Amino acid sequence: MEENKKEIQENLAPESTDMDMSNFSEDDEDSLVLSWLKKFGILVFEVVKVVLISLAIILPIRLFLVQPFYVEGASMEPNFYQNEYLIIDELSYRFNEKQRGEVIIFKNPKNTRAYFIKRIIGLPGEAVSIDEGRVYIDGEILEEAYIENFSSDKHEAITLEENEYFLMGDNRSNSLDSRQIGPVNESYVIGRVWVRGWPINRVNTFNVPIYENISQ
Repeated sequence: MEENKKEIQENLAPESTDMDMSNFSEDDEDSLVLSWLKKFGILVFEVVKVVLISLAIILPIRLFLVQPFYVEGASMEPNFYQNEYLIIDELSYRFNEKQRGEVIIFKNPKNTRAYFIKRIIGLPGEAVSIDEGRVYIDGEILEEAYIENFSSDKHEAITLEENEYFLMGDNRSNSLDSRQIGPVNESYVIGRVWVRGWPINRVNTFNVPIYENISQ
């Protein structure tokens, strides 16, 4: 009887290997931690690599090729309105001359922390004057189809120096431009307006206006 009872107890008892904690040594725990840390390190490395590659691509484009600009104020109405989102081309002027009629972004020479959007009207070496709101280049009237309402102001002729430009807003009655701040040196020019990206219904690119009787 005792032998049968002993045999039953032995059969019911779990095998010793099922509860043997000796298999989980400190070395195994260290290996698991090291494996986890290695995987985490690889993940961090991949993330950092992607970020650095992205910055290497995006930053040069942002700093030297194009940058965004939001229109502030009404000086360029009705062609550009408040809060319109523009993409500025900073590359073209490194290889090409600025042209009359191009809309550009530049720093205000009187306050370089302020950025203006205006149109190139007078080119280096030209004499620019204004009479009854109409612009004259070297004595010839400048036909400006993009202007809806001309002002009635008058401005004595001024001859532009080398690398100087006479810049004006399209809203001639409400624009702080070369009539007040004087000619702008090209060193203050950031770039030309390339694309209007917002609002959606006004998305487009911009071509240089054609002037019939005056060269670009």
